[in-house]
Amino acid sequence: MTTTKNEIERDQSSDRLAASLFAEVFIADQLSRSLISHALPRGMQISHFSVLNLLAHVNEERTPAQLAEAFHVTRGAMTNTLSRLEWAGHIHIRPDWDDARRKFVSISPAGRAARDAAIAAFMPIIAEVVRDIGAERVRLALPVLRELRRRLEGDS
Repeated sequence: MTTTKNEIERDQSSDRLAASLFAEVFIADQLSRSLISHALPRGMQISHFSVLNLLAHVNEERTPAQLAEAFHVTRGAMTNTLSRLEWAGHIHIRPDWDDARRKFVSISPAGRAARDAAIAAFMPIIAEVVRDIGAERVRLALPVLRELRRRLEGDS
């Protein structure tokens, strides 16, 4: 089977498009993380906020293993984040009464307040970015970004 010049050009064009998409996603991720981390309350890291935000959103206990899986990090990395959050009083960690080897994590009232303060600190910044881009253009981009995330989650 021979490959035509047009097929080669289409493949190269597709590769360039993919490279451009991922370059933009990487750069946007880096810049947004920097912007948000500078706006977070003193001592809070993005990983801390992310865990608090998830726990506040689901409003249910999660195991450390479930949290590690949700954030695509190692259990050791999640244990470190949870230790810092527990030390700050932002989460409660309790044993599983049925299986002493397992633990459950929940957000504390102080953690909910810290998460709300973080959102209040950076929401005006990201809302301004969306206003500048235009709400309709952002709405058009969201399905593509969601599909990209879903595909990447399927590969991990």
